[in-house]
Amino acid sequence: MNATIIGVLNRKGGVGKTTVAINVAAMLAVAGGRVLLVDSDPQASAVSWSVVRDRDPLFKVLAMPRPTLHRELPCLAKNFDVVLIDGAPGVNEVGRAAILASDLVLIPVQPSPYDVWAAADTVRLIREACRFRSHLRGAFIVNRKIVNTAIGHQATLALAQFGGVPVLETALSQRVIYAESAAVGLSVIETAPNSEAAREMGHLAKQILVEKERRST
Repeated sequence: MNATIIGVLNRKGGVGKTTVAINVAAMLAVAGGRVLLVDSDPQASAVSWSVVRDRDPLFKVLAMPRPTLHRELPCLAKNFDVVLIDGAPGVNEVGRAAILASDLVLIPVQPSPYDVWAAADTVRLIREACRFRSHLRGAFIVNRKIVNTAIGHQATLALAQFGGVPVLETALSQRVIYAESAAVGLSVIETAPNSEAAREMGHLAKQILVEKERRST
């Protein structure tokens, strides 16, 4: 069975793409999956994360900030169950290649009007790619929600304007543990397996698997 390729993409920078990609990859790996994380961002944040790590890797991290990503990745993906692509910000050829390589594109969006407005470009690129990959799906993730506020729900309502691109049920809250674990090359499931952050990320990983199954039916 071919690997499922999941792009974590948004043209806007600073929305938490790398944090989502690393922690979802860790969750899937801990659950027994063979996982590859592809860093397509020239800033190489995911690669830098893996370099500072002093434990055995949970999953392989590979740098591929190339516009030929969509042609090269299918061959590499054969040895894995799931491949996640940590996308670069901006609308460029590497971003388009990452979308074309993906079966499912996850779009992290912070609960702010600026992020909601910026999401339009990513949705447009996904819809353009659907002309070549009819099975391609997209989904939003509300990220860095402020705990005990309604702003995350407001962002979900605002994202409803992008018909056909659902918002995943689990929103990720803004938590210090993400930065603390990243600083030492760890994921939250390793740093604090019983934390609220790990619980949220676990629920998110399960929902991504549901989207994966929908894609394959």
